[in-house]
Amino acid sequence: MSNTWHSPAKINLFLHINSKRDDGYHNLQSIFQLLDYCDELNFDIRQDGIINRTSGNETIPEEQDLIIKAAKALQNASGTKLGVDISVIKNIPAGGGLGGGSSNAATTLIALNQLWNTKYSKQQLAKIGLALGADVPIFLAGHSAWAEGVGEILTPMTLPKHYFLVLSINKHISTKEIFSHKSLTMTPLIGKICDFSELINPHNDCLEAAIDLEGEVLEALTHLKTARNYLYQPRMTGTGSCVFVEFKDEKDALVALKNLPNQWSGFVAQALNTSPSP
Repeated sequence: MSNTWHSPAKINLFLHINSKRDDGYHNLQSIFQLLDYCDELNFDIRQDGIINRTSGNETIPEEQDLIIKAAKALQNASGTKLGVDISVIKNIPAGGGLGGGSSNAATTLIALNQLWNTKYSKQQLAKIGLALGADVPIFLAGHSAWAEGVGEILTPMTLPKHYFLVLSINKHISTKEIFSHKSLTMTPLIGKICDFSELINPHNDCLEAAIDLEGEVLEALTHLKTARNYLYQPRMTGTGSCVFVEFKDEKDALVALKNLPNQWSGFVAQALNTSPSP
């Protein structure tokens, strides 16, 4: 029997890089906002222990696919003799700072923990997830959240159910290049969650580096400022290259989507406080 699970996108409402750690990662502060724009993952359990990707993600070699890595990590940790056929329908643009790969990995861990009956706790899954990528824990937690550490120290937040126009310039920016870039800024002052009931400093410390690597990011942000009735300033998510702008009313977001230049793609999504994955 096959099981379909929905794997949501995220945006960073802001991103402050506080310091570089000894392990090469960076301490950060952010608000992760989940969106109701999802990839679809389908799982068919196998009895022979084989983990197989049947369709989707064809541009990514199977050994690099976070879905397959997540399935193998849970299989190895739990010692289960079961396997799985996995197919994926990708909607979330890859490499744009929307967390699609991390979301897919988290959804795979949650789904197979249930379908394989491995009975791992959320904490055990989070430990496996963090080894796969710094954004995996937010999707395992399944709730929009204030984030600290490398993004794994999470405090759930209930945020307004606003609408977001997310614009993709259809180009991939390397996270590794961003974090080693001379234009990466730091915000050493550590804010408190209570300061962010309104976004007092919606800056993304990766923005200048992203614009230096891909000038079209700035063009996209400038275009979003031509929209009507938006809230706050247009921003970049994660390490880029996707940018977004927030609206109270869906109709305003849809008008702005209609006005996107042809060379770019985009979608309108509503804020989610909890993930569609159980």
